[in-house]
Amino acid sequence: MNIPFLDLSKMDSELKNALKLKFGELLDKGRFSGGEEVESFENNVSTILNSPHVISCANGTDALELALRALNIGAGDEVIVPALTWVSTAEAVIMVGAKPVFWDTDRNGLLADDWTKAISSRTKAVIPVHLYGKMPNMDFLMKKAKESNLFVIEDAAQAFGSFQKRKAAGTWGDVGCLSFYPTKNLGALGEAGICLTNDSKLATRIRLLSNHGQPARDQHELVGRNSRIDTIQAGFLNVFFEKLPAFQKKRKTLAAKYDEQLKSISEIQLPNGSDFGDCNLHLYVIQSKKRDLLRAFLEKKGIKTAIHYPEIVPDLKPYKVHGDFEMSRSIAKNGLSLPLNPWLKEEEITFIISKICEFFKS
Repeated sequence: MNIPFLDLSKMDSELKNALKLKFGELLDKGRFSGGEEVESFENNVSTILNSPHVISCANGTDALELALRALNIGAGDEVIVPALTWVSTAEAVIMVGAKPVFWDTDRNGLLADDWTKAISSRTKAVIPVHLYGKMPNMDFLMKKAKESNLFVIEDAAQAFGSFQKRKAAGTWGDVGCLSFYPTKNLGALGEAGICLTNDSKLATRIRLLSNHGQPARDQHELVGRNSRIDTIQAGFLNVFFEKLPAFQKKRKTLAAKYDEQLKSISEIQLPNGSDFGDCNLHLYVIQSKKRDLLRAFLEKKGIKTAIHYPEIVPDLKPYKVHGDFEMSRSIAKNGLSLPLNPWLKEEEITFIISKICEFFKS
């Protein structure tokens, strides 16, 4: 078999035709910025996630930067971020002039509960990252943040559709930041993102910041930037919304199969905390000290895998700091993302599992 980690060209013909039809409709209307499709997209997100204020933007990285700027976080301020994450989490902090303060993660790659030890007199916010779609204990995190008078900005880029106590990822903190990069559970055919907030004044400020500080054309109330979502991408996402429940059901069915048939292999640590009712199962990441050998073996069998992420952010050149990030480094060294997407066939998952079992038996 030849099994890619993710191949978006494998979308079914019905979905492809719906996307082509949507593009044709938008082309005929001639509206490519703002308009009904964007409003519909924001309303769809608001309904699904039960978020009163949804502000679409160009991408998930911009969402983080807009959130930080809206909260007046900048030069001289510190923001606590997990050591294991995509660079955008720390990148956005630096882009507004603040300093990211890295902290270790737990065995699931989530910000460790003792993150409060990183608080200083300059700390203004904490950014929990819902890595792989999993969420830390948000009740506990929000309580600790409130006690220290800190803002909470959720990096929920990988967590659209994840819930905790029936409350969606991105709706717990002051601002939730989501990405609709094509590889996400709900992905556009290009770049797109959103900010979520329960605060109407904060929502107004974020929307102004994302559109040159304009409440209306040629009226400028503050210095903003251009981070509007494309109407075409909003239209495509509106099409994908219809498929999302089926896609999520498929992910959970396949992940359950991985769980059931790999749990007996002692040399593998399966994802922990991926409650099938709450987690969106964006990525299925196992851990093994034989990660690199296993990956090479699977590659020879035609199975593509991925590593999220091979290095922790504080070890990367632009963000280099010294520190003991033992658990984060362990996941970076041992973590392996197995194929998991709606276009995988059950026989392909069975083949992947059989080859993993074959590797560890040999």
